[in-house]
Amino acid sequence: MKEMDCVEVVVEKEKYAKEGVHKGMQGWICYPECTNGYWLVNFPQCGEKEDIATADIKEEDLKLVPVMRAVVNEQIKAQFEDAENTAKESHETPDDLSGYMI
Repeated sequence: MKEMDCVEVVVEKEKYAKEGVHKGMQGWICYPECTNGYWLVNFPQCGEKEDIATADIKEEDLKLVPVMRAVVNEQIKAQFEDAENTAKESHETPDDLSGYMI
């Protein structure tokens, strides 16, 4: 791998997820050197939208792809945001607890 190569994340790791990066997301290597087995990878969105992240990704967790598709990143990001919102909604406490017996 080298700078400017298009890559895809092939694993789901909590370390990457904390930065908003998930399995299947595509990016490009934005630093010329691999440091301690990690590449600095930028994960863009389409158009003028802010990038999802620029993160250190372990070389073994990446695969080369011929063309990067930022729309894939937006779709994956939306899936995780929807899942988080659903989880939050299911754990919300009702405003009025007066109907509950103790």
